[in-house]
Amino acid sequence: MTTTPSAFQELLRAQRVWDIDLPAFDPAAAPAEPLPLFHAWFAAAVAAGQPEPHTMGLATVTEDGGPDVRTVMLHDADDRGWHFASHTSSRKGRQLAARPEAALHFYWAAQGRQIRVRGRVTAAPHAEALADLHARSTGALAAALVGGQSDVLGTYEELARASEAAWERARAEPDADAPTWTLYVLDPLEAEFFQGDGRRRHVRLRYRRDESGEGWVRELLWP
Repeated sequence: MTTTPSAFQELLRAQRVWDIDLPAFDPAAAPAEPLPLFHAWFAAAVAAGQPEPHTMGLATVTEDGGPDVRTVMLHDADDRGWHFASHTSSRKGRQLAARPEAALHFYWAAQGRQIRVRGRVTAAPHAEALADLHARSTGALAAALVGGQSDVLGTYEELARASEAAWERARAEPDADAPTWTLYVLDPLEAEFFQGDGRRRHVRLRYRRDESGEGWVRELLWP
């Protein structure tokens, strides 16, 4: 029996990828460590008009060993690693407490680039998490003060009341504490940089820690 494509399949197959001029990437000229390349690619994504380049996929391991993923915001990327934040009481917070490993994924369609980072995760001191939170917007503080992340919500009205109270407190107390708010740092074991190519000859450059754990090995991967 012959089947015909569904309307969804037709719509899906009609979409195009990278209908733009893609930048060149010479992996031989890449730096010895992944962080400088990440900084350079991030700046290039911003310059190319990539919407929300600071958002990323965060993958964790569930309590029963399965995968879980969501989109979060990058807070920093420095010599310690890639920074993101959440409540320790949230689903991802509980998962990281049980198994402190994660993977990050950035996709910047404006240049046909993606970056994958995998490693161990540690929690920064609470004072650092608060300093990071207080340096952001009133809305960020209000969201942290609402709490209850990942808990079952009875009605939307409950959220509206809690949010309004949190906004009032954030305006009145810009240095307010959010006890469960935590800044996490992913120390990379691997970082892969992918540059798309219109003829599907994509460039994949992977950095991985060497046996000493101090340096990096660089290697190309088949696309």
